[in-house]
Amino acid sequence: MVSQTVGLAATVATLAVFTAAGLWYARGRVGTAEDLLTARNSTGTAATTATLIASTMGAWILFSPAEAGAAFGGITAVLGYAIGSAIPLLCFIPVGARIRGLMPTGHSLTEFVLVRFGPLMYLLVVVVSVFYLFIFLAAEMTAIAGSLELVAGVPAWQTATAVGLFVLVYTAYGGLVASIFTDTVQTLLVLPLLAVGFGAAVLSLGGTDAIYTTAMSTDPTLLDPGFRPGLEFGLYVVFAVLGANMLNQGIWQRVYAADGESTLQRSFGVAALTVVPMVLLAGLFGVAAAGLGLVTPETQSVAFFLVVSEVLPETVAFVVVLLVVLLVMSSADTMLNAISSLVTVDLARLGAIEGDRSLRLVGRGLTVLVALGAIGIGAQGYSVLELFLTADLLAAAVFVPLIWGLYSAGLTERGALAGSLAGLVGGIAYFPMLRGVLLVVPGLGGLLPEPAMLPAFLAATGGATLVTGLAVAVGNAGFEFASLTTEIESFDEPTAEEPQAAAGEVSD
Repeated sequence: MVSQTVGLAATVATLAVFTAAGLWYARGRVGTAEDLLTARNSTGTAATTATLIASTMGAWILFSPAEAGAAFGGITAVLGYAIGSAIPLLCFIPVGARIRGLMPTGHSLTEFVLVRFGPLMYLLVVVVSVFYLFIFLAAEMTAIAGSLELVAGVPAWQTATAVGLFVLVYTAYGGLVASIFTDTVQTLLVLPLLAVGFGAAVLSLGGTDAIYTTAMSTDPTLLDPGFRPGLEFGLYVVFAVLGANMLNQGIWQRVYAADGESTLQRSFGVAALTVVPMVLLAGLFGVAAAGLGLVTPETQSVAFFLVVSEVLPETVAFVVVLLVVLLVMSSADTMLNAISSLVTVDLARLGAIEGDRSLRLVGRGLTVLVALGAIGIGAQGYSVLELFLTADLLAAAVFVPLIWGLYSAGLTERGALAGSLAGLVGGIAYFPMLRGVLLVVPGLGGLLPEPAMLPAFLAATGGATLVTGLAVAVGNAGFEFASLTTEIESFDEPTAEEPQAAAGEVSD
């Protein structure tokens, strides 16, 4: 095992290099709140593609797909995870173009909800969005803390604190501008490192034939494409990831950061194609871990690193952990920026803060608070996949009315609320980790169905879709989409203290 001192020192050095790079690049490029929160129309195809891959993948790609392969259905579960990860990015091609057309000076999905529906639906979406983003960030902290503890024995709280504080420094200062730049560099490093790490592991295990033989002798269901639990997982993870990404402010920021609709289409399309093999490769580590008999109920979340630690030299294994550091940074800065952007924009719309300087100060202050909370949760060692699925369920129920409202003028706030609440109640009734909240209602315990993940996500998305459709059918409202253009304005207000950012755009 790599010593604690070496492990922590190398991690801090990696964090310091990218923090310095982010600070250097952002210097002089964040002149307004718009630069900090949206980097509007500043990134070309290559940069947008890179930041999408880095920010949406994150360290979870080395944990959740591997855990799915090891404990939730083998190769079938992994394939479902890969497809499910690509679908949201493809959906953003038409949806992103639609919202850019309706809200050319917009900043967030919640902005759209406030004007399109009203304060009640807005409040629900804000709560679910912030909860998802916070859970994503906490899961990333959990992932890196668990991997360094396994490979180098570094206490979880030390890792979570180091990662959180370094990412906080350049994110609070440089906002989305710094995040996109560091994402681009990290993607160029992560993709080849992941491929090399997978190839080295396969060779160390004796090749694909040896892995296949071992897995089949240990548990034939790991490689059975018709294994029912794997098929069920693959199905519900599609709904989980789709809903979660549709409420991910980090992706909406990148919709506006793209320098045109053609850039948006190409970037999201290429990113969708890229994430499929990435998730597949990572998930196969979980299948291998289970086939080798390395996995226990307590170590499912770190199945990827069980294989790495077992078959690769200590130094190589530690290099893979540094790969996780890069992945955590790329997604953690995205989540911090996203929460800061979402809340800051909404406070400005509600008149709680005014002025460009105040907006930037509040945005940076919120970034600090969120980072500290995520550090605390990240040190606890929860299951990364369970953390994600809990947040995903809420998003799976809420996203349907929002996307429907982008295209249908007939959906009212009451209809959208009814659809979301129907999905939430139906999903929570089945969901193992949340159904306990319904037991506070006297006499309800005996009426709840048996807990199951697939029915939970089907009920969440299906119930929301059914009720929303009925609301549109019986309603007679007619929302004026043109009002989105007039009511949502840019925060652009250049200041004398800092130069305008146009000269520092991130492009191909």
